[in-house]
Amino acid sequence: MKKHVLIGVTGGIAVYKILDVESKLRKLGYEMNTIMTKNACEFVQPMAFQTISNNYVVTDTFERPHKWEVEHISLAKKADIMLIAPATANVIGKIAHGIADDMLTTTVMAAKCPVVIAPAMNTAMYENEIVQENIAYLKSKGYLFIEPVSGMLACGDVGSGKLASPDEIVAFVEKTIEESLVKEEISQDLKGRHILVTAGPTVEAIDPFRYITNHSSGKQGYAIAESAVKRGAEVVLVSGPVQIPAPEGVKVVTVKSARDMYEVVHEYFNWSDAVIKAAAVADYRPRVESQHKVKKTGLDDMTLELVRNPDILQSLGEIKSHQVLVGFAAETDNVVEYAMQKIAKKHLDFIVANNIAQQGAGFKGDTNIATIIEANGQITETGQMSKHALGDAILDKVKCYFK
Repeated sequence: MKKHVLIGVTGGIAVYKILDVESKLRKLGYEMNTIMTKNACEFVQPMAFQTISNNYVVTDTFERPHKWEVEHISLAKKADIMLIAPATANVIGKIAHGIADDMLTTTVMAAKCPVVIAPAMNTAMYENEIVQENIAYLKSKGYLFIEPVSGMLACGDVGSGKLASPDEIVAFVEKTIEESLVKEEISQDLKGRHILVTAGPTVEAIDPFRYITNHSSGKQGYAIAESAVKRGAEVVLVSGPVQIPAPEGVKVVTVKSARDMYEVVHEYFNWSDAVIKAAAVADYRPRVESQHKVKKTGLDDMTLELVRNPDILQSLGEIKSHQVLVGFAAETDNVVEYAMQKIAKKHLDFIVANNIAQQGAGFKGDTNIATIIEANGQITETGQMSKHALGDAILDKVKCYFK
């Protein structure tokens, strides 16, 4: 299958060199699409790139699409690598600050493939402290840079800022694609595995208007599911009500109550190689769910009688055979002690415990701080990390338990 290179061309005198880059890439068998900024079109006409790439050149966010699809999204999904060359100080600054005001920058924001940036500008501009800070920031976020070379610039100055040669750019693109393919192959370490993840809160109805729930956002469970599917696993995500889009490639089954979640999880349990119970399930529900809105009475107080919900995790621990079973413990004190009690009571392989009162951990945020405790007593402190990074750490541990 041909690999796809998406090339973004911005306004600089070095634009003409990218024609040579596209020509060389096409001869190597790559499929290409080109996005040109308005300023780039002042230096080279789109028809030149269209002729070389043999694909329509996109220049305007609002022009009528040639296919009925959201074009910047479809191009971003199609690309195996995105190359921005020449990259001006303007476009580097916009990307660094999340500005998406034309077809090129909106596509960059939607791209999940490696993004390679080849700067080209006057030496004084390139060495400007703000430009260098923007470049350093983008590098810290994983953007790749083809460093400009020193030489005679179009303005007559001599110094750094000259676009790298077409041969250097093509070689960098090829190397990045090859490394990406190797990484993708290595990362498929969960291929063929079935992983069941639960996420979010449950909702326990009092009446059609009111309910009992908790502050869980579902972010940790969704991050685990997304990481698992990227690593090749087949993933079912059983989710309470959340405000998060479904991860691509994951089968999401939405539920409301703890009893709903119990039924779905048991339905998929035999299918599963591992179950990661990241959901914050309500321990109790109202004994009676009124079919009509409960009206205020003349009394100052109201008593709501609660009954226990089924313990989903314990019920799985009692019947597990080959499954790796992972629990979560969200506590505010005695975190390790309470977590270890859950391991024994619920027959877990390991548990992920955190102090939800701790800064940088727990609900709603994008980071977490966890203590992974195994049934054999081994304890691993993760430190603060993104919820996606913690998801991968949990999956690394799960993988160790597969037979």
